Amino acid sequence: MYEAAKNSWLVFVLAASCVLVGGSGAPHAEAEGKMVIRYATIAPGGSSFGKILKAWGRSLSQETEGRVELRYYSGGSQGDERDFIRKMRAGQMDAAGVTTIGLGIVVRPALVLSAPGVIETYEQLGRVREKMGPRFEKMFEEAGFVLLAWADAGKGRIMSTTPIVRPADLKTARPWAWKDDPIFSEFLKVVGANAVRLGVPEVYAALQTKMVDVVPASPIAAVALQWFTKLKYMSKDSFGIILGASVVKKEKFDQLSPEDQKALMDTARRAAKALDKVVRRDDAKAYDVLLERGIELVDTSPYQAEWDKATDETLGRLTGRIFSKSLLAEVRAAANGTGP
Repeated sequence: MYEAAKNSWLVFVLAASCVLVGGSGAPHAEAEGKMVIRYATIAPGGSSFGKILKAWGRSLSQETEGRVELRYYSGGSQGDERDFIRKMRAGQMDAAGVTTIGLGIVVRPALVLSAPGVIETYEQLGRVREKMGPRFEKMFEEAGFVLLAWADAGKGRIMSTTPIVRPADLKTARPWAWKDDPIFSEFLKVVGANAVRLGVPEVYAALQTKMVDVVPASPIAAVALQWFTKLKYMSKDSFGIILGASVVKKEKFDQLSPEDQKALMDTARRAAKALDKVVRRDDAKAYDVLLERGIELVDTSPYQAEWDKATDETLGRLTGRIFSKSLLAEVRAAANGTGP
């Protein structure tokens, strides 16, 4: 069970935007009678995510009779999410797998999908994808990208070296915040905590030196990145679903025939559906692994009112600056199944 969780694709999802491996220049597509789509990912080629990507590529090649090839650049060889977006805009990459952090670099309001208290269950996520998918797809198209398929990456939890029961406990802690994540950073400001802003590769060493003692993460990432070996506690309840997606530059997409565009979209969504099953299964397994390895659960529910208050204030600060009030209301209504 431990190895299954350790080798999961979430090494990509949560480490995305921070693992920098080589990448001395953008590779060139070798068309020679076929359309090559260069796809960047942090995922190791042998991971579950990498295997599903390869299966996606085979399906696309078959359904386009060899006219379209997905060429993967895995293991962080093209940098982080910010690099992926930059290279796509420069024509050095064509597509990529990114989290909401990367999505937010392209379409800032997309960060509403990772705002606290908005999407907390897979059921809510399903409703938001169904209801709001076309709205976000249009936003990305206007920004010059095509959103091929959504993905999710496990349930986010607060993990720490001392129990974090209420928001005020973060004030005396040293919580890590992802460099490009304005959402959790704002939450920490609201509760009066000072964020330690680092890239993912820096977190393990920071835990070792006690520079950081609180990390927001999914169980599967904590296992894959070995963070759990330096932590003792984990929130019993999750604080939302970690989201991501595959995107392709619209200019590249438009070079495909309508038939091949459909094949790309159809195969991407089938691959994403398979990936969701793998991620949700492996995240649940990783949760059990953490308990087996001695991580203690922390019940935050007695102070739910305090967490809700901090969440509401965070949303208030972000609304109008990161995303509009109307967009937040639409996403919330979709999540709760109360929209038209």
